[in-house]
Amino acid sequence: MLDQLYRKLVIDHAKYKRNFGRLKGEGVRKIHYKNPTCGDVITLYIHIQDELLTNVSFEGEGCSISMASSSMMTELIQNKDIKTVSSIRSEFEQLIRQGEQSDDQIDLGDALSLQGVHKLKARHNCALMAWQALDKVLHDVDSYKGMKK
Repeated sequence: MLDQLYRKLVIDHAKYKRNFGRLKGEGVRKIHYKNPTCGDVITLYIHIQDELLTNVSFEGEGCSISMASSSMMTELIQNKDIKTVSSIRSEFEQLIRQGEQSDDQIDLGDALSLQGVHKLKARHNCALMAWQALDKVLHDVDSYKGMKK
């Protein structure tokens, strides 16, 4: 029953993408990212002010898993500080690669519904695509570099 609920949540995020669209304005960082294994693509937009991700959005096309994960990620990291975002990103990657969280104190929100992707190794990159784009767009933020695990 829980698997069915999670499946519905993934489908809902894939169909009704949250924070979908271009983010414009001064200080907006963006990155275009392509999943090399399947061709899914996103452009991730973030606005950082005083170590806080004040606005996050994305555009893209891809499978249900990549689009749902992108939608979930934008909701999860919106209005969070860099340190928290780094912890969430690391924890989500742990969830996908290992099948479980290493720190259950970190709230993954709806993204927890993607835990089952762990069993589908070929789909790991789909679930991690937006998170890898996030990693790349934040690569030069000093406080983020110091937090990466």
